[in-house]
Amino acid sequence: MIIGLIPLMVAIGVLVAGSILGYLARQSIAKRQADTAEARIDKLVTEAKAQAQEIILKAKDKAVKALDEIKQEEIRREGEFRKTKQHLERKEEILEGKSTSLDKEENELRLKVERVREIKTELGRLKDEEIDRLEKISKLSQEEAKKEILKLIEDKNKEEIFAKIQKLEKDGKEELEKKARDIMVSALQRYASSQASDITTTTVNLPNDEIKGKIIGREGRNIKTLERLTGVEVIIDETPETLLISGFDPVRRQIAKMSLEKLIADGRIQPARIEEVVEKTKDEIDKKMKEAGETAAYDVGIVGLDSRLVNLLGRLTFRTSFGQNVLLHSIESAHLAGMLASELGADVAIVKKAALLHDIGKAVDHEIQGSHVDIGIKILQKFGIDKKVIDAMKSHHEDYPFETIEASIVQAAEAISAARPGARKENLENYIKRLEELEKIATDFQGVEKAYAIQAGREIRVFVNPEKIDDLGAYKLAKDIAQEIEKELKYPGEIKVNVIRETRVIEYAR
Repeated sequence: MIIGLIPLMVAIGVLVAGSILGYLARQSIAKRQADTAEARIDKLVTEAKAQAQEIILKAKDKAVKALDEIKQEEIRREGEFRKTKQHLERKEEILEGKSTSLDKEENELRLKVERVREIKTELGRLKDEEIDRLEKISKLSQEEAKKEILKLIEDKNKEEIFAKIQKLEKDGKEELEKKARDIMVSALQRYASSQASDITTTTVNLPNDEIKGKIIGREGRNIKTLERLTGVEVIIDETPETLLISGFDPVRRQIAKMSLEKLIADGRIQPARIEEVVEKTKDEIDKKMKEAGETAAYDVGIVGLDSRLVNLLGRLTFRTSFGQNVLLHSIESAHLAGMLASELGADVAIVKKAALLHDIGKAVDHEIQGSHVDIGIKILQKFGIDKKVIDAMKSHHEDYPFETIEASIVQAAEAISAARPGARKENLENYIKRLEELEKIATDFQGVEKAYAIQAGREIRVFVNPEKIDDLGAYKLAKDIAQEIEKELKYPGEIKVNVIRETRVIEYAR
């Protein structure tokens, strides 16, 4: 047993000795490696310090150079600042000198202004004293004296002024005739007469040419009376058995035509009879317009309208828009709108009523201020028309937004009716509008009873109240109207202003 343990112990001793030798060997190697790493670290630190020293030196050099440059720039800027300061000081001295001069001039001007005010005040005082003195002497105020002097001069020289005006008219007759020819040529060149003739004239057939003399009357009194009462121009030329009624207003033309036909049938043609027939004819025209409104409503299938609204609708039968008859246009629009509504599933009754009444404002737009759309809205509201109908009609010119599909349908139907080839003539509408404005200008003057535009707007006949306007006042009125026309209207050629003053005395034998 002991012998067996010896080799084992020897082996263990050898193993321990080997382990110790291995450990010592590893320690020696590790120490050598550590010495080597430390040496490398020392070297790196030394190199880093050298580089840092070099960088510091370079930075110091750059800092020195930068300081030198800054100092040089500061010296340069100080020089510029001194120069600028000197320049500003010189300018300040100059401005102070000018300011002193201006202050002096301002003081002088102030003194002069004060002096002028004193003189003006003194003159006003002297004037007031003189006026007071004159008023005390004359026992009249300044305004009363002025009126008396003007009235005295006018009364004293009325005949002379009247004679001079007549002389001027006589001397200028040839020039006026020349201008009239030029205007006629200009009108022929600028306007297609066939269009206006078809729409602004009415032909009356006569039984014979002898009746023309009766219609004219002695010194033209019959034809003048008819023209004065109806506001049209009656043209009698060499055309056999025919006369022409000219006027932009179709109602006036129809009244004149019917009155002439009655007078011709009756045979009694004289001023009093003409007045009587014209008045009766006007009543008949009113009835015809009412019948036209009822017929239009029946044709479209609209019931329950107020009778006054039907009368307004009937007035559209004598109204045109760009040459298109407004009532026929409204009826056509209503039928078109109804067909469109039935196809699109909209309310047919609303669109037909809205389309029929969409231009109702045109029946009175020459009497009331505002667009025909706004006037129409007010009329329909007054007569209790359904709001849906009003909403559908008010957008037909896109003045109001489309709130419903019915509004879009009415606008489309109105556009289709108006856009048909030959349906409308814009030039004629502008021409008629100018004639209406021409009449309005004349009737706005004090003392004017009636005014009619005739001869395609080249003449306006103004009838005045003889109690308010005397002969000299008629001349003044004609001049004032002509000046107002020149200021307000634009037109080719010239417009003749014809002021008519008639004195009529009526007495009854009982």
